[in-house]
Amino acid sequence: MKNSKKYIDLEDQFGAHNYHPIPVVLEKGLGAEVWDVDGKKYFDFLSAYSAVNQGHCHPKIIKALVDQAQKLTLTSRAFHNNLLGDYEKFITEYFGYDRVLPMNTGVEGGETAIKLCRKWAYKIKKVPNNQAKIIFVEGNFWGRTLAAISSSTDPSSTTDFGPFMPGYQIIPYDDIPALEKALEDPHVAGFMLEPIQGEAGVKIPKDGYLKKAYDLCKAKNVLFIADEVQTGIGRTGKLLACDYENVKPDILILGKALSGGVLPVSCVLTSHEIMLTIKPGEHGSTFGGNPLACAVAMEALNVLKNEKMIENAIEMGELLRSELNKLKLKYDFVEIVRGRGLLNAIVIKESDKINAWDICMEFAKNGLLAKPTHGNIIRFAPPLVLNQTQLLESIAIIEKSLSKFAS
Repeated sequence: MKNSKKYIDLEDQFGAHNYHPIPVVLEKGLGAEVWDVDGKKYFDFLSAYSAVNQGHCHPKIIKALVDQAQKLTLTSRAFHNNLLGDYEKFITEYFGYDRVLPMNTGVEGGETAIKLCRKWAYKIKKVPNNQAKIIFVEGNFWGRTLAAISSSTDPSSTTDFGPFMPGYQIIPYDDIPALEKALEDPHVAGFMLEPIQGEAGVKIPKDGYLKKAYDLCKAKNVLFIADEVQTGIGRTGKLLACDYENVKPDILILGKALSGGVLPVSCVLTSHEIMLTIKPGEHGSTFGGNPLACAVAMEALNVLKNEKMIENAIEMGELLRSELNKLKLKYDFVEIVRGRGLLNAIVIKESDKINAWDICMEFAKNGLLAKPTHGNIIRFAPPLVLNQTQLLESIAIIEKSLSKFAS
C-alpha cells in the first residue's frame, strides 16, 4: 500500500467526497485481472459495474479506439460523420429495432427514454398536455441526475436534493397487482424497470413477471421501457435479460458495456413511431454518436458475439453459483446466493460482528475486488471473459476470506 496511499491522499484532498471506494489504486488491467500501483494482482469481480463485460483493454476494442482516434474523434451533430450511419444500421440490426438515438452515459439513456415516452404520450396516445405519468418500481437505480433520483426510494439518493420531478409513480417491484392498479390511470405513458435490479442487490423477479407486465402494458397502450444498462450485453447469460421471457421492450436503454468500458457510450433503441416523435432541436448531445464512440461500440458488440462471451457467462455463472452455494452451507452468515449468468450476489446476515464491507476488504487483501451494495449484499460480476481456472482461483480467495469470519 506504499504507493497507493499517495494517490488516495490526493483524491481525498482535491476531489469531491461523493464515493467511498475500496482503498485500492489500480493502474493496469487485462481481461479479468487488474493490478494496483504496488504491482499486486486482483481478480476484478465488479467489472466497473458491468461496463467491462468484454474484459479490461480487450485488444480488438483498443485497436478500434486507436485507429479511429488517429482519424476523427468528434464532429458534434452539427455535421454528419462517416461512421454514424454505419453504427446506427449495425446496432439496430444487432438488437432488432427500427431506430437508435445515441448518447453517452447510462443515465442519459434513461433521460432520453423518458423524454421519448412523454413525447409519444402527447403526440400519439393523446394524453392531455403535461399530464403524462411514468411508473417506476421500488429499489430502481438508473443514475443520480434529478430526473433519476426522482424515481428513487433510496434516501442516500434523495435526501436534500428535492424538489423532485413530477409525473412519476413508484410501485413495488415484482408486484403484478400493483402494476394492474397503477395502469388504471389513462394518463400513464410508460412503465420503466430493470429486468434484474443490479444496485438493489441482484434482485430477480419471479418467473413470468416481465411477460405479465409487458402484456398488461400492451393492453393499456403503455410503453414497456427496459433499463438494460447493467443487465444487457451478455451480463446475465443472454444478450438481454428480457430475453429470458421473450419480451421485446418498446424502448430499450443500453450503456456501460456498449463500449467495453473504453469510453462512455449509451443509446436508446425503439420503433419508427416512437423515435420520430422527437424533432430537430428537441433532444441531443454534443458527444452522442461521435465517430470514436461508433467505432468502439461496433467492435465491442462484435467481440461479444464472435468470442462467445454470452455462452461463457452462462457456463461460468452456473459454476460460480454452485461453488458459492457450497460456501453458503459451510458459513452460516452467508444467507442467500442468487444471480443469472455472471451477475450474482451473496447476502450476508447482518450482525454486529460481520458486515459486507469488512468481507470485501478481506477479499481485496487476498486478491479479489468486489464491493457491497445496500449494506449487506456483495455483488459478484466479473468480466465475461473469465475462464474456469480463474474462476476456481477466485472461489479459493472467497473461501479463504470468508473463513476469517467463521465463528
